[in-house]
Amino acid sequence: MTRLGYQIPNFTYPDVPADRLFPTVVAQAVEAEQSGFDTVLVMDHFYQLPILGTPDEAMFECYTLLSAVAQHTSTVRLSSLVTGNTYRNPTLLAKTVTALDIVSGGRGQLGIGAGWFELEHDSLGYEFGTFTDRFEKLEEALQIILGMLAGEKPSLEGKWYRVQDALNVPAPLSKIPVMIGGGGEKKTLRMVAQYADESNIICAPGDIGRKLDALAAHCDRLGRDRSEITVSLQTSACIAPTHDEAVAELEAYLERNPAAEIRRATTIVGDPDEVAAHYADLLATGIDGFTVNAPANGHVPGRVSLLGQTLAPLIG
Repeated sequence: MTRLGYQIPNFTYPDVPADRLFPTVVAQAVEAEQSGFDTVLVMDHFYQLPILGTPDEAMFECYTLLSAVAQHTSTVRLSSLVTGNTYRNPTLLAKTVTALDIVSGGRGQLGIGAGWFELEHDSLGYEFGTFTDRFEKLEEALQIILGMLAGEKPSLEGKWYRVQDALNVPAPLSKIPVMIGGGGEKKTLRMVAQYADESNIICAPGDIGRKLDALAAHCDRLGRDRSEITVSLQTSACIAPTHDEAVAELEAYLERNPAAEIRRATTIVGDPDEVAAHYADLLATGIDGFTVNAPANGHVPGRVSLLGQTLAPLIG
């Protein structure tokens, strides 16, 4: 389960040419594994997000990347944060996640959400539809995918998907954890309670308690033990050996990426003591752990290691 996950959300790094891009990604994953992170995650997007950069910045297809990273790591789980359900037929996604699990020696994980980036859909030809459409698709997809991952042969005559005795051979090496991303209190957290092992939420610290209460209420209504579900909070950090170095690295990143200025207020910045104190306060809200990205300086050798060494003792 993801209690301390390192997410790699960007692939545009200063002074890193194309032929060094993948090694820079691998270096972050290896540092994460060696410093106490339990999961390495990448976004499932084809264009960079507006809060991180511009659409023409580098973006890998996530499952190809994760399968490659699997060959350079040995213990961390590997996942998208999170798969856009609208980008793949659910039977293909079940096969893809199973392949990731097998090539990684049983470390595959499914992170999934309804999809939201309209520009990406419109530009690349994926049907976007309405909010309701996307959540109906996600629920049907989960019924198919979970059945296939469990070794069943699901059939469904749904509004959006139709499958008949869908086979998934070879089977995953072990049970693949399912994380649903998003903090919607009526739809998303109800689906977490009904289908998922993990929940990854994005919200202000003051809203965490309400999200956890909503999830608990859904669990009570569905007869699910809330303690079976791991809840992580998505965060961003910029850590360095000293406060001044961390601030300087964040400022340099924002100068290179003006579109990311909106992230300034929500990025946890500082030396190890400052960062640890901030995350300890977040843990006190009742969440089980974090997913953390470091777009400002994760590519700098040693920064991911420092982040893991700072946060892992908090998780225990």
